Order: sequence, then structure tokens, then C-alpha cells
Amino acid sequence: MATVGRSIWHEPRPGHAPPVGRLDWLLAGAFAAGSLLEGVVRPGLALRPVVIVLALALVPALLRRRARPLQAALVGWGVAGVLSVLQLAVHAGDLELYSLGAVLVLLYALVRWGSGREIVAGTPFVAVVVASGMYATSASAADVFGGSALVLLVVALGAVFRYRADLWHRQQLEIRNQERVGLARELHDVVAHHVSAIAVQAQAAGLVVGTQPEKAAEVLAAIESEASTTLAEMRSMVRVLREEDAVDYSPQRGVADLPSLARANGVPTVEVSLQGASTRLARPVDAALYRLAQESLTNAVRHARNATRIEIEVRREGGAVRLRVRDDGLTDLGARQEPGFGLLGMAERTQLLGGSFSAGPEPGGGWSVEAVLPAEVTP
Repeated sequence: MATVGRSIWHEPRPGHAPPVGRLDWLLAGAFAAGSLLEGVVRPGLALRPVVIVLALALVPALLRRRARPLQAALVGWGVAGVLSVLQLAVHAGDLELYSLGAVLVLLYALVRWGSGREIVAGTPFVAVVVASGMYATSASAADVFGGSALVLLVVALGAVFRYRADLWHRQQLEIRNQERVGLARELHDVVAHHVSAIAVQAQAAGLVVGTQPEKAAEVLAAIESEASTTLAEMRSMVRVLREEDAVDYSPQRGVADLPSLARANGVPTVEVSLQGASTRLARPVDAALYRLAQESLTNAVRHARNATRIEIEVRREGGAVRLRVRDDGLTDLGARQEPGFGLLGMAERTQLLGGSFSAGPEPGGGWSVEAVLPAEVTP
């Protein structure tokens, strides 16, 4: 909370001041029309042409109050100060227009959009002008109290809306950072899966290159295709990680895409079994199941020694979905008992969705990864 409070009075985000819009023009136009009309028809107004010209000087300040809040406040309250000085100097009588109350809008803009330095520089000037205006008009105690309360209310409103905008911006940054962390995990899963596949295919090519050149050529073509896919997905995700503005996200892969992981040729073979689990799943669950299966497959290919078969099974069990990935390899317990980033990431992903996760050696040999996630069936 203290950090947020301090940040309110720091320099604003550069380049984020809203441009002059239609409402700004309407406000400035209404003020100009009102000032002209009041200046012409109001009885007893002294130095009428001077007052009208000074009032119209506020029009540019109203237009630029968000982009240049300090300059706008200095111009607007400077006009009010000049009128107070004229009233004291020449004793000309009434020199105020009701429309000059628009200077309160400029004070609000200073607190709402100005930097900390601009607020520190501008508010004392406003306080001096307010005090001189009250002195020039010989304001009563009630007028002094009411005027001071009004000015403080405007300052408070500006601070409140500034705080709300800053808090909203911080929440958006936090959401974006969370999305980027998720994308970083996706990038790890994608790269690890494809690189493992490339490594396996390269090993196979080394075995057949001398005896079956045509088979080696097919494997090398598959490696090239896998590498191209990896680069494309990496570039797509890195582009999203670098983007500051909103971007269009391509549809994430889900359970329905798991058959693409199956591989009948080569060692180990990969078999995919789906049992009523590919429909009516919440998107986060659907995407998580695919990534969990992909990461588990990558781990199996990388760590399961002499594995000939990897099974990926997804089964619907009432309001939950169970994913199980098993291999028949010789498990290297020393390498697998200490959880790596892959297993930790899968466990965290599962827990965030309210599920359970387990991984370990099978009694009959091999390794299995199992995750149970709530299906969250949509209407």
C-alpha cells in the first residue's frame, strides 16, 4: 500500500496523456460561449472587454489540461490572479465571471494528471491566488471557509481518481506479468518437446545412415520440419512476450490435439487414448492437459532408458479428467527422484487449476505421470 501511495506522486507514465478529444472541445466551446454571453449581458461588470479577453485565455488551457496540466493550471489561475490584482489596484468593482469557476477544472487536472514535481510547483501558486482573491473581495469568514473547502474537495477528487487510475494500471501490469509467466512456461514446454524429438530422430538417423541412406534422408527431413515448427512457435511466443499492447492470441492446443503427439514409427512409439474427454472442457483445463501430456512425453523421451512404448491416456471421470502418461523404460531413479523445473512446473500448473499431480516409478518398471483436473463443464 505504501508503494502504491508513493507512486501516485512520482512522474507519470510518459506518452500516456490522453489526446485532445471531442469532449475537450465541447467543454472549451461551452466555456467560451458562456463567458462571452455572461460578459456581454451581465450588469455591473467593470472593465468588461478586459475581463472577457482574460476569460477567453482559459480556452487553450482547458484543451491542454491533461497533456500539460501544470501549464494549464498556471494560465488559468494566473488569469484569476490578474483579476484579483486589478480589483485591488483600480478598485474597479466586480471583475469576476461565474464561468471563471472553470479554473477548478484546471486544478483537478493538475492533481489528476500532473507529475509530483508539477503538483508541488502548482499547488502553492493556486493557494496564493485563492488567498489574494478572498482578500480582494473582502470575503467573510463563511466565504473563506466555503471557498477553502471547495478547493480542498477538488484536490481530493483529483487525488482519488489518480489513485484509482494508478491502481488499475498496476493491476493490468500484474495480469500481464502473470500471462507472460504462463507464456514462458509454454515456451519451455514447446521447446523441450520439440528438441527432444529432434534428438531422438537424430539418433535414429545416425543408426541407419550407413545401411539405409533413404531412411536417413526421411529422418533428416523430419528433423528439418520439427526444427522449423520449433522456430515458428518460439518466434510467436517471444513476440507476445515482447509486446506491450494487446495482441491477438492464436487458439491454444487442447485435448483434441493430443493425437498429433502419437508416433507409430520410430522408438519409442507413442500411443494416445482419449476416452470421452475432448469435449465440454474449460479452456484453461483443456490447454493444461495438452501441455502436461506434452511435457510428460518430453521427459519420458529424455529420461526413460531403452523405452519402447509411451502411452498417453486421457479419461473422463465424472466431473474430473484424468491424464496418465506411462513409459516402459528403465527408470534412472537418480535423475528422476529430484524434481526438476519440468515436474515442478507441471505440479504448479495442476494445483493452480484445483487439481492433483503425482509422478514416480511404476511397480513393474517404467515411469508414470498422473494429473487429475476438474473438468469445469460449461453450459
